[in-house]
This record gives sequence, structure tokens and C-alpha cells, in this order.
Amino acid sequence: MDQQIKLVKQAKRGDTHAFAELYRGVYQELFRFALYTLKNSHDAEDAVSDTVADAWAQISSLKKEESFKAWIFKILSNKCRRCLKLYTEKTEELPEDLCEEKGDADEQLDVRAAFARLADEERLILSMNIFGGYSSREIGEALQMNDSTVRSRQKRALEKMEAWLA
Repeated sequence: MDQQIKLVKQAKRGDTHAFAELYRGVYQELFRFALYTLKNSHDAEDAVSDTVADAWAQISSLKKEESFKAWIFKILSNKCRRCLKLYTEKTEELPEDLCEEKGDADEQLDVRAAFARLADEERLILSMNIFGGYSSREIGEALQMNDSTVRSRQKRALEKMEAWLA
């Protein structure tokens, strides 16, 4: 953790190599979060790319160096929310095979289908917890809601998935 704080301080002073090292440490988690939230690898890549560009542009505004990971995930979750909002405004259908991965087992497909049936906010909360590793308090802060609300929505989303998979 001390190494990360040191890198954040260097990045805040304009050190691109330090920022690249920070990015290397969170890239996979960022992409996984965006992919499971948006269900489209192209949009996930775009969201992560935009997030990194914004994070680099705004790194000097980060108040607590130890909050880098939560801060960059908050930027990403806002990008994903905007993208999900755009999805609802689109009038054309996306091809069904756009986000499919080859070689998935039937069970994985069923879980993905159940996850896809969830509301946008439910997918976002589950993604932040399961793929990002965030607590209900951290998710609540990022999404500007009470942590008990986050826990209850997460529980309901998991119950829905369980019922669909039964």
C-alpha cells in the first residue's frame, strides 16, 4: 500500500510512468467491472479508456492518495452509468452475438443470462461488489446511496438470479 501511495504522489506531480504503474495494477479489475456491467467488450474497453484519460487529467484533484482505487472505480462507474443510459435511448437492436464469448459452459451462459436480466443498477451494485471487491459502504459512497440500501438491493438481485437459475 505504501508503494501505491508513493506512486499516486508521483503521478499527482505529473509522472506518467507512476500513473502507468498505477493503471497496470487496476486495469484487469476495471475492465472486468466494465464488461460485466455493460455486457459488451467494445463498450467496456471504451469506458476503461475514457476513465483512464479522465483519471490522468484529474489526478491532481485526488485528495487522499490511499483512495486511488476507489476514486478511479467511481469514475468508471459513472462512465458505465452514462453508457447504460445511452443504451436505453438507442432505437436500434444490437446483434445478440456481439458480447458472446466462445466456449462458455451452459452453466456460465445461464448465469450470464440471469445477470443480464437484472436492472442496470442491480448489475452495477453486484459488479462493484463481486468484481471490484467493494464493500457496501464504498459502493454506497460511489453511487450516493445508503450502505444498507446497497445491501438490500444486492440481496434482492441475488435472490432474483437464484430464482431464475432454479
